[in-house]
Amino acid sequence: MRLRKTLITVSAIAAISALALTGCSSNGSSGTTAASTGSLTVAKPDGAAILATQINNPFITTGSGMSLGYDRMIYEPLAIVNPVGKNETTPWLASKVTWNSDYTQLTVTPRANVKWNDGKPFTADDIVFTYNLIKNTPALDLGGLKLTEVKKDGDNVVLNFSESKFVKQGDVLQVAIVPEHQWKGIADPTKDAVKDAIGTGPYTIKTFSSQGVVLKARSDYWGGKAPVAELKYLEYNDNTGLLRALQSGETDWAQIFITDYQKNYVDKDPKHNVFWGANVLSPDMIVVNTTKAPFNDVAFRKAVNMVIDRKAHAEKARSNAGPELTNVTGIPQPTGDQYIAPEYKDQTFKIDVDGAKKVLTDAGYTWKSGALIDPSGKPVSFTLQDPQGWNDYVTGIQLVATQIKTTLGADAKVATPDADTWFANVASGNFDAVLHWTGSGSNPWHIYDDVMNSSYIDQAAGGKVSDNFGRYKNPEATALLKEYAQASDDDSRTAALNKLQKIFVEDVPAIPIGTHPQLAEYDTRKFTGWPSESNQYATADPTQPSAVQVIMNLKPAGK
Repeated sequence: MRLRKTLITVSAIAAISALALTGCSSNGSSGTTAASTGSLTVAKPDGAAILATQINNPFITTGSGMSLGYDRMIYEPLAIVNPVGKNETTPWLASKVTWNSDYTQLTVTPRANVKWNDGKPFTADDIVFTYNLIKNTPALDLGGLKLTEVKKDGDNVVLNFSESKFVKQGDVLQVAIVPEHQWKGIADPTKDAVKDAIGTGPYTIKTFSSQGVVLKARSDYWGGKAPVAELKYLEYNDNTGLLRALQSGETDWAQIFITDYQKNYVDKDPKHNVFWGANVLSPDMIVVNTTKAPFNDVAFRKAVNMVIDRKAHAEKARSNAGPELTNVTGIPQPTGDQYIAPEYKDQTFKIDVDGAKKVLTDAGYTWKSGALIDPSGKPVSFTLQDPQGWNDYVTGIQLVATQIKTTLGADAKVATPDADTWFANVASGNFDAVLHWTGSGSNPWHIYDDVMNSSYIDQAAGGKVSDNFGRYKNPEATALLKEYAQASDDDSRTAALNKLQKIFVEDVPAIPIGTHPQLAEYDTRKFTGWPSESNQYATADPTQPSAVQVIMNLKPAGK
């Protein structure tokens, strides 16, 4: 399961000297002087097919490097953005990053004395090349950067954008920087596997096979010696297989959902096993196809929203990995308390079957032998689908289907296709309803952008959209999202966000059902210094841009 998007300020890296606020620089010196030692095994539950072909291209999100996360240890970004804690930004390949007042221009100072793993120097030209590659190749613009100009200005690089990047600072800063001397010879950067992975990161590929990937620490990394000598990346067929590996200690670091994580993981070695669900601003929602019955009817969407048992979802589907989603705006709490509009501060979800039936009756629905009949006289029927093996999501849609059947009488079915089919269905609109995550950031903009921005429909390619999968159209919501993103002050952003919440609550473009913490499991038998609830310098997900930051913060156990 994937997560995207983030926001900005500046923190300290354990491997680099302390940094001040955004716009301030680091001296680039390393605090890591001990030799690399030992190994860690990192794993995913996506199946052996990921390792069938070596794809180290960081712009191919489904390739082996990005799927497993080992690309994060090879290619590095200008800065790393923290979606938890204090939402700080840590300059990485940049020693300094400065935004102009309306966030349409970013000035970057490249870090000095950095080398690519083939020995060639990293320069400002590599930054210019990478962002121009994105600018000139729309298929590589995964974050919707909308660059207008990339140029050098003395020792700096200046990036200009056609719109404010206030809400997408993370998308801009966390682009993987690639070497011009290699990539200028690549004919099609959208498809090339890039078998020779040249990066600035602390690791290089030692071996790649269908059995796994082994990375070895560089001896000349700009940030100093990586604490861990080798990283081993493995794939398991599903969550069950990976859980067994975590329980036995075969795997040290992963990101999976675990049913009853305390009993099934932590208690297997309570001294060392850690499960952490970082509570980011990202809810799970029933994303409904608003272009077809029954979810093209706001009355039906409202009724379903009124009978969902969110407490059961938190307990049974999510095993209390995160707090229950309680506010009608869909904004997770307490993380998002400051953003909830005054009129909704105390409005929480309540199961109201009688109220839901009245909404339906007023809209012309009837019942026959307990079955819900729509205003045209047809039985109401739809299918909820999520990938097989995604235990939390499948349990979630099973709960929802049962709730809707027993309370409203609609024929709610469940389907569990393979993940590739599901992703294709979601993008093309070949679904009735799915349980899906939203983007996360340091404010709720991404939550509403993902389910209410009709710009994604206008930008559809081959009938496939990249977001707003429910194809909800509301010009006012789209305008407000743009207004928020381009606002130059907090008051304007607050006003736009309050109006967006009102549209979301009243029109129910999607049905919020639970929080979506960024999950991770790790053990402290070999290394300490991991992020945690008490030390939120990053999330602990090994597939995120911050994975390299986590590695550089580790220390051998006992030291």
